[in-house]
Amino acid sequence: MRILLIEDDARIAETVRRGLAGEGISVDIVEDGVDGLWAASERACYDAVVLDIMLPGLSGYKVLEGLRGREVWTPVLMLTAKDGEYDEADAFDLGADDYLTKPFSFVVLAARLRALVRRGEAARPAVLSAGDLTLDPARRRVARGVREVDLTPREYALLEFLIRRAGSVVSKAEILDNVWDPEFGGGDNVVEVYVRYLRRKIDEPFGRQAVRTVRGAGYLLDPQGG
Repeated sequence: MRILLIEDDARIAETVRRGLAGEGISVDIVEDGVDGLWAASERACYDAVVLDIMLPGLSGYKVLEGLRGREVWTPVLMLTAKDGEYDEADAFDLGADDYLTKPFSFVVLAARLRALVRRGEAARPAVLSAGDLTLDPARRRVARGVREVDLTPREYALLEFLIRRAGSVVSKAEILDNVWDPEFGGGDNVVEVYVRYLRRKIDEPFGRQAVRTVRGAGYLLDPQGG
């Protein structure tokens, strides 16, 4: 097995290299995000990528986003000192396959890498569509036809929830449960506010009406895109 390790701390990188070598894994080291993105994209020799978050040039998140945006599906394991469920969620949302927090066991790291390689490259996530309105989960890209639409993270999450249920009525309560954090203590009026924001971006500039209000029931995204 041959992996690419993108880690800017030379001491840690060398320690990881030696530890994985003891498990029979060959390691190439790159010390910044820019070169790491290039190596992972242009060299087809790696079975997996081990990627730190805090990197010079480009953060690990940006490297990961760049890889998936270029349709490079090599398995990626995030290896980082940052610990927290939101950091993990960000990594998985951007296309990471696994996540390990320092300090760690080389035996565990090697076992996780072998498991990733056995699974192989993940299939490219399907692009979701409603007529000419498209949402690409891998690239986190939304477009109307050929025109890209820039959404905030909350607007994106709302659209993804609606487009996955296109043609079905969803209530404000369902939207709150699936798009907002469980700790959110506000009322369901926030849903109306964000639906309005979303319409201003995906509907009004194009003379369309994809997001429809169903009086007394909730909202429906037109499967034909309005």
